[in-house]
Amino acid sequence: MSIYAGRFAGRTAVITGGASGLGHAVAERIIAEGGQVSIWDMTAGLEEAAERLGCHGVGVDVSDADAVAAAASESLAALGKIDVLVCSAGITGATVPVHEFPIDSWLKVVNVNLNGLFYCNRAIVPHMLAAGYGRIVNVASVAGKEGNPNASAYSATKAGVLGFTKSVGKELAGKGVIANALTPATFESPILAQLPQSQVDYMRSKIPMGRLGEVHESAAMVCFMASEECSFTTASTFDTSGGRTTY
Repeated sequence: MSIYAGRFAGRTAVITGGASGLGHAVAERIIAEGGQVSIWDMTAGLEEAAERLGCHGVGVDVSDADAVAAAASESLAALGKIDVLVCSAGITGATVPVHEFPIDSWLKVVNVNLNGLFYCNRAIVPHMLAAGYGRIVNVASVAGKEGNPNASAYSATKAGVLGFTKSVGKELAGKGVIANALTPATFESPILAQLPQSQVDYMRSKIPMGRLGEVHESAAMVCFMASEECSFTTASTFDTSGGRTTY
């Protein structure tokens, strides 16, 4: 049981990419701490994950703005309100030099990682403003600060998430809605299956702690960011990088 049992009592959360990885770990913890959750995903494992967690689930492609708007309405009807948004859905794209990067892969990464995150924020922020309360956690990456070679689309979109979050956080400051970004270094998760082992080894070599992160470490940080305890810091970035980031 979490040492923060009851921290999310009476609170509700929408978590994208919630069927696996970081999104699933955050959903599990928020539920354990008394909250209600609606997970969004487009994987075949969504139904099983929602059943395992005992929560609401919505199949949605976040790169489709109309689908996101419909999912927001469905989650609102199921939960009654939306206090927390955690945008964890993301893809890596191709692992090649920029001059070899397939245009279709570039566009897909941008549409999921950046446009999709924008659609989710855009759809849910009005409900938070109406309630006078909200917590938004946009999951970026250390790649958005430092850039990873052969990952130009991923690095660019995660840098975009940081800029977007700083902007929206300032817009919402003083209105009861807090928005921050998370920049984890590589951690053990299903997304690693999208990468060649050489790329994983490179990213591990850049972490002073000498290991990949563990999903529960980033989930713990997200849950602080998503809680009432995070009440003053907004338009900012929280790191779980094992010492990799320099700013």
